[in-house]
Amino acid sequence: MSSAASNVKHTASRAAESKPLEYLARGGFIGYGIIHLLFAWIALQVAFGSSGQDTDQSGALQTIARESYGKTLLIIIAVGLIAMAIWQAFEAAIGESGPQDRAALAERALSGVRALLYTYLAWTAIKVVQGANSSMGDKNQGMTGKLMDSSGGRLLVGLIGLVVLGIGIGMAYYGWKRKFTKHLNTGQMTPSTREPIIKLGMAGYTAKGVAYAIAGILVVTAAVTYDPDKARGLDAALNTLAGNSWGVWLLVLIAAGIAAFGVYCIAQARYRKI
Repeated sequence: MSSAASNVKHTASRAAESKPLEYLARGGFIGYGIIHLLFAWIALQVAFGSSGQDTDQSGALQTIARESYGKTLLIIIAVGLIAMAIWQAFEAAIGESGPQDRAALAERALSGVRALLYTYLAWTAIKVVQGANSSMGDKNQGMTGKLMDSSGGRLLVGLIGLVVLGIGIGMAYYGWKRKFTKHLNTGQMTPSTREPIIKLGMAGYTAKGVAYAIAGILVVTAAVTYDPDKARGLDAALNTLAGNSWGVWLLVLIAAGIAAFGVYCIAQARYRKI
């Protein structure tokens, strides 16, 4: 590694380890947890036919905005999410010290994906504060419609659906196999808190994985049937479940899992390795 590259990496590493960024990122986990708790509540309402909101993170942000303190809270959440995005961007760029094997490179790639996700959620929160109806489902549907009208667009949409399906399967596996525990300071947990927190993470990642897998299947279906309405992401996936008698109870289980993930995120504010 050249001297200049080494200096850049050292500077980035010091920035990633700064205490202000750590505190903001930990606060971001609390905001991320709140978003998922509200997301779960909306999903439960949809399961029993009492909500017309978007059944995804943007619906949760809209719910926060309607409260008297909502815009202030959204700004705080957005700042935390931006800090989380910066932290994960540093993790993607720098990685852990030592040889970079396949697992380390895969973890850096995941950090890059997380950085993009947190950035997008922060941007959505800011748009909601500004009064825009920032619906993830509408954006997904509109983008899919434009893609399918272009040459080769339906094939690209189908490939995107397969990627989302793969992400869902990977997320469920990640939770079921407790892969997330390597990011936790489990040694700081008491015996009475360690196992409940791990079980919350297992339930949360598995539930989100199932939801994303269903969303991916629907995107593939949208490409095959030329129906952009099916490509609304999590919103379409959960509403599709709500439209079937057997699906309602699966939706309730997914909502419970997403709520578990919300609580797990709040626990990460204390125990996540940053």
